[in-house]
Amino acid sequence: MKVRGKKIVVAMSGGVDSSVCAGLLVEQGHEVQGVSLRLWEGELGPRVCSDHRGAGEIAALLGIPHTLLDLRAQFAQTIVKPFAQDYLHGRTPNPCVACNRDFKLGTLLRWAKEQGADFVATGHYARLVRDDSARHASLFRGSDPSKDQSYFLFSLAQDQLTHALFPLGEMHKIEVREHARRLGLPVAERPESQDICFGDYKTLVESYAAESEISGGDVVDRSGNVLGQHGGIHRVTIGQRKGLGISAAEPFYVVEIDGETKRVVVGKKSELSSAGMTVQSVSWIESPDKSEIEADVQIRYRSPAIPCMIRPKSDSKCEVRFAEAFPAVTPGQAAVFYQGERVLGGGWIQRALRD
Repeated sequence: MKVRGKKIVVAMSGGVDSSVCAGLLVEQGHEVQGVSLRLWEGELGPRVCSDHRGAGEIAALLGIPHTLLDLRAQFAQTIVKPFAQDYLHGRTPNPCVACNRDFKLGTLLRWAKEQGADFVATGHYARLVRDDSARHASLFRGSDPSKDQSYFLFSLAQDQLTHALFPLGEMHKIEVREHARRLGLPVAERPESQDICFGDYKTLVESYAAESEISGGDVVDRSGNVLGQHGGIHRVTIGQRKGLGISAAEPFYVVEIDGETKRVVVGKKSELSSAGMTVQSVSWIESPDKSEIEADVQIRYRSPAIPCMIRPKSDSKCEVRFAEAFPAVTPGQAAVFYQGERVLGGGWIQRALRD
């Protein structure tokens, strides 16, 4: 930011990224307020992704105020319960997208505005480019390809993007740790946070389910032949090979999960491939102006970008056709559309298209 003296709320998790984010903004002369969101705690205490106690210590070291917002009840209802229901219906969800949209740049942004803040800053590795009017912001991949987190931010609305700051977006992780050492932050060598703050998701899903919802069912081949029994559809995902309770001369993979019948369909590795997919609940950062959009799509966080053709529909859905067949398209996961480094938008995988 070129203008100094802005009032900025920093989402502080206690980790190295958000701590450096706060420290750099203080150095730049902004009025910084640290805020931690108390979202989820397991039996062993706070997970790495939300160490509010550590965040408070970092804020004190930086000489900035720190506030803790206890949002556990809202988080359980808004994020955890739908997460469990998705698994119980045969989908494989990604709760981090909704957490960023509804909490880190949702509830926290509303709170920040009430305090008179200009922006909310987070430690995400992503970049924002604002137009001259500052009324539209475009989202780009972070400069560090190994840490890029733009995938998790595709569903942010313009009001969120124009009031967001990602100070680490131009940096590589090694630079962030160097800044942490220079600033004297005790988290400089802290390991990466957990992929998901819930811990053992299978146990969590079962805690939200009725006995009938977690019962097992048939494992079948494409012809409907019963090969074995599974221990609940929430325990399997598309592409899974091990732990299926079947014995065969060649490897079988989960190619389909039927949430209605609780049947798990398995097939050969070649049967994992899809020609495309339908995507629902699509939101756009860059509004489409064509009936067909040549782009790339990322269907998992660590998945490569796949060249594709996107055909937007009138009901917030898209049909996506891959340039070449791609394996393990997984209903419930986010599908994020890119042109080069720019995020166009994205949605949620509804089903794979086999041909």
